[in-house]
Amino acid sequence: MEHIQSGVERAKDKKLRKPEPTVSATLDDGTIIEAVYDPVAHTTSFVVAKDGKWKTAPHHDLPDGRRLVPLSGQNNLLTHGVVLLPSAPVEFGTKAELLARLQTFIHEYVDLSPLFERIAGHYVLLSWLYDGLHEIPYLRVRGEPGSGKTRFLLTIGSLCYKPIFASGASTVSPIFRMLDLVRGTLIFDEADFRFSDERAEVVKIMNNGTTRGFPVLRAETNQVTKEFNPTAFHVFGPKIVATRGAFEDRALESRFISEQMGAQRLRRDIPIALTDDHARQALSLRNQLLLFRLRFHRTGLSPIVADRDIEPRINQMFGPLLSVVDDEQTRQAIRALAVEYSGQVVCDRSLDSEGHVVEAIHALMLSDGTPPTIRDLAAALDRNEAATGAFAWTPRFVGQIVRRKLGLRTVRRRDGHCIAPVETARLAALFVRFGLVPTPPPRSPDSPHSPSRMESASDPVNQVNGVILVDAAIGLPREAA
Repeated sequence: MEHIQSGVERAKDKKLRKPEPTVSATLDDGTIIEAVYDPVAHTTSFVVAKDGKWKTAPHHDLPDGRRLVPLSGQNNLLTHGVVLLPSAPVEFGTKAELLARLQTFIHEYVDLSPLFERIAGHYVLLSWLYDGLHEIPYLRVRGEPGSGKTRFLLTIGSLCYKPIFASGASTVSPIFRMLDLVRGTLIFDEADFRFSDERAEVVKIMNNGTTRGFPVLRAETNQVTKEFNPTAFHVFGPKIVATRGAFEDRALESRFISEQMGAQRLRRDIPIALTDDHARQALSLRNQLLLFRLRFHRTGLSPIVADRDIEPRINQMFGPLLSVVDDEQTRQAIRALAVEYSGQVVCDRSLDSEGHVVEAIHALMLSDGTPPTIRDLAAALDRNEAATGAFAWTPRFVGQIVRRKLGLRTVRRRDGHCIAPVETARLAALFVRFGLVPTPPPRSPDSPHSPSRMESASDPVNQVNGVILVDAAIGLPREAA
């Protein structure tokens, strides 16, 4: 009976211990598991680290009965260099010494501006700790063929955490599957997709990949029942991209820290072709970076606000990068770049039809002090040849922008529909958002009396960004929303 029971238990244990291919894992007890790959012997194993100590192991058993195993050394992704892994942890000294070696390697093979060269080095460090953050920016180079974009990707990408090399020649379907399996850094060359379907798919991956908790959903077919089941694919993580131009999606553009390649002649000391020494140096640095991850992963990163006065999205993108920067001079330079990016976002926004409408509202309120009618707005925009373009600003078209895109309520007045006086606070926020100076307090022509600027300004609660709030329906100051 005991023999039968032990046989059942062994069969049960064998079933529970079904191998689960894994590239890396971070367990609740603080254990970090990282797959390593020997490119000479074509073998893989795990580095298992906890409490500052690490060991190698062929697999790792979890308390719930699962057995984690590394990808096979003969896996196509590894043998073809699509995914690069370290081979073993190697001592790196201090963080500053490691960063100096990274930047020396980058400088040797890629021609970048001094600031972007420093940003690239810090981004490599960030990629090895990214899973401790909730947001992550992307790195991007733009330029014509021959400007050095691919060299940049090969050099920076070979240093990043579990790089996954892909190109515009790849179909989109395996990309999010590789991201879900490897959970590393996507290195994407020629990301200028010609076809709208492919472009839409890659935009989804990029837009969802900057924030934790927004997977890509796909319908997978069950091979047994032939039913379609929704499956979530993890796409959060660092991404380094090369394109010829900018993305049309402005929200996606705001997720990149970019460098324009080919703006000047190539440095003469940059090698024209890469050799095996490039790969050997990169592997040596990845091994040092692996130990860097094992030591610093559990310390955690706290994003740093670049500037409270700039666009929130820009702060979200630059904050994680600033969290790995220790040098104050570099921090200040990156903060200045964040301010520049924020100004460009505001400038681009003002060129939209919404921007022209907000600018016209602002100009009319400066001259009159009251919320303008839709008809007056349309007439003012139609007179502005720069804003008119190839279409006419009809009251109907302007009204749709005011109500649907800007979210402003309108009321009917004797001289037509106008922006509701209660939208003063919303207007004040829109003026700031579109880079316009505050306006004087609005006056309602239907109000029995309007408080003077001095009377309203004496109560600081009735001001938002320098704009005094007045409830025009009763002519008395109201509290800011």
